[in-house]
Amino acid sequence: MRDMMWTYATILFLLSEARSMNPVVRNVTFNLGSEVNLTCGNKTWTDMLYIVWNIDLHYRNRLCLIGFRNYDGRNTCKNGKSLRNTSSAQSYLRIQNFSENDVGLYMCESVYRGGAENYEIHVGITVPPNISAWLESKDNKMVAVCTAQGRKPAANISWSHMGNSSIVKTMIGSEDIFIESRLELLEGMDTENLSCIIRHPFWKDEQILVPKLKKGFVPWLYILTVVVIIMLLAGVLFYAQKKLITLRRCKQSETSPSKSPPTEDMEEVEPYASYVQRVNSIYNSSVELFT
Repeated sequence: MRDMMWTYATILFLLSEARSMNPVVRNVTFNLGSEVNLTCGNKTWTDMLYIVWNIDLHYRNRLCLIGFRNYDGRNTCKNGKSLRNTSSAQSYLRIQNFSENDVGLYMCESVYRGGAENYEIHVGITVPPNISAWLESKDNKMVAVCTAQGRKPAANISWSHMGNSSIVKTMIGSEDIFIESRLELLEGMDTENLSCIIRHPFWKDEQILVPKLKKGFVPWLYILTVVVIIMLLAGVLFYAQKKLITLRRCKQSETSPSKSPPTEDMEEVEPYASYVQRVNSIYNSSVELFT
């Protein structure tokens, strides 16, 4: 019983000593979805008398605790984290399927036979950026665009071919970083051999994108060409219609007389019966005169 009390008193003393000393500060970053093992010193499980992890996660408003003392474990986190030991009996904190919910400050206090240690481990996450590439037309020139948006650290963008100029724009928000690289292409350049190269710590290998015209995207040069063709056709049709109307008017002028034909004065035609009666009257009068 005395040994247990002495051991407990020793643990409290060494723990107070560990808390009074400056902690060892580390900054580590892990990939999204990876399996994470955090160590607090290099002491083995058999030498360890007391170890506790106080974890301040960014998404939570309170601390959670995972600890071990006198072969008695305690876990208030209840989110898949647990204490384990390696084949060489070294203690570590295991985090499965690392996510943004695991980002935060991990404070470890340990007491072993002969001393104590105090660690502060700032744990961050590396998330792959959302990447895209396309071609567009600007000021009658073809421009290749490549973008990468994600959390820190920022991605690096380069091109397989050089153009007239390359402009890189970086926008930093509260959490995300947006990087856009625009490459003005040389006239007549073969875009099939053009590629955008993106490097990020999340990937072991670089990502390569071949920019293509966006679906439903029509370059302004093509639109301008179509508009000019339509205007030319409209002008030709208008001119042809006007010419046709002029020809029709000329033809009508040639076929119609310049003056209307004169009207002849015609004597009124006497009816045939009246004419015969008058002739008979004249004949009778002549006979009487000579008889």
